[in-house]
Amino acid sequence: MLFRDLIQRCFRIRCLAALGVVGILVILPVEAYAALNDETQFVLNSFSFLVWGALVMWMCAGFTMLESGSVRTKNASVICLKNIGLYAIAGLMFYFIGYNIMYVNVPEGGWFGSLSLFYGTTPDEMTLLTGEDAAAKAAASAAVIENGHSKMSDWFFQMVFVATTASIVSGALAERVKLWSFFVFITVLTAIIYPIVGAWTWGGGWLSAMGFKDFAGSTIVHSTGGWAALAGALVVGARKGKFRADGSIKTTPPSNVPVVTLGVFILWLGWFGFNGGSQLALGGVADAVALSNILANTNLAAAAGVMVAIALSRPLLGRVDLLASLNGAIGGLVSITASPDITEHYWAVIIGGVGGGVVVIGLKILDWLKIDDVVGAVPAHLFAGIWGTLATSIAGGGNFLVQLIGVAAIGTFVFVTSWVIWTVIKLTVGARVTPETEDLGQDVAELGIEAYPEFVVIPEEN
Repeated sequence: MLFRDLIQRCFRIRCLAALGVVGILVILPVEAYAALNDETQFVLNSFSFLVWGALVMWMCAGFTMLESGSVRTKNASVICLKNIGLYAIAGLMFYFIGYNIMYVNVPEGGWFGSLSLFYGTTPDEMTLLTGEDAAAKAAASAAVIENGHSKMSDWFFQMVFVATTASIVSGALAERVKLWSFFVFITVLTAIIYPIVGAWTWGGGWLSAMGFKDFAGSTIVHSTGGWAALAGALVVGARKGKFRADGSIKTTPPSNVPVVTLGVFILWLGWFGFNGGSQLALGGVADAVALSNILANTNLAAAAGVMVAIALSRPLLGRVDLLASLNGAIGGLVSITASPDITEHYWAVIIGGVGGGVVVIGLKILDWLKIDDVVGAVPAHLFAGIWGTLATSIAGGGNFLVQLIGVAAIGTFVFVTSWVIWTVIKLTVGARVTPETEDLGQDVAELGIEAYPEFVVIPEEN
């Protein structure tokens, strides 16, 4: 009997406790739920920036593998140094000045933002981390949450995009550009050129005011890198013996085909962060659906680019070309980057497939123009980037005239500025290695280390 009374009392207590919780929830103001939801969204947004950014950073490894495997063994080590160096330079320059030019105090419809140095954690975030007064920390927390994401998570995500642009230049100029001359150009590219392009568009500048659309950077990132690479290739010139006097072209097969293939797969994986992270939010059902569409479209476009490149390589290049096929994947990825958020997925297949075809045709055009691009960066990033940006007017809601103005304006600015900088470098410190260094290879001549020491480096006859 006593035991039964005890059970009943416990049951009543539990019922009263449950009713009390329900009562508290009912009388809580709506603002309490909104605050909780805002904080959760803040955490998810910040975390997604960091994770997506890490995936994009991983693309630097992909570019390193792609480029080091594409060049001859005597130049593979310097490619590795160039890629880790350019990533470091991009991070420092975007911290010192680049982010401020691109995003801070950009006038509506203007040209560039603040020229102030350094960028960092906000005072409210500092108070939240180091403050001792509870009321001050509470006020700082509310202000931080209102921003939607932590400041440095956004900086990190934007910074890795800069490094991607710089990586494009590296491959095109491989095997003949001086290491420190290359680093000088990358410093200007990441500190000034790319941020100004970003200010015009993502920063709210004049192209943004016109309605220019480039979701994740077909033009802003990839064409910018492509224009800079093209200017460098023209100023520095082709490798010795690449284009012979009789009109024939000296083939330079890659030193490590599996490594090149691995590099493309790494880039493909990183592109999910590149395009997915450009949703810039992970705060609800709509964002989750949009992210799913973006990643699916990214994958579809790359797959279509591969298959079209395989199909076109034999009639255009005379063989089923593995490297052209791998670049077809990159062309498909670059093409869809301007509008991966489209909901009609078959358009991703069409846009990516055309992008793969553009790359193969572009490789042929470069040979015809006698422009030496070791890894095919200009067709894959510049030509496909132009196509993808214009293709937004087909399925992504872009205005064709505005898109064309954006492509032309960015192309003119980046190419002319890059050509001037490369020319100044050429006339001062020199842009190209000596003929002896080019024959022996930059690994031994500049670094004193060989990527494959079991092989004997023998200068080639042209």
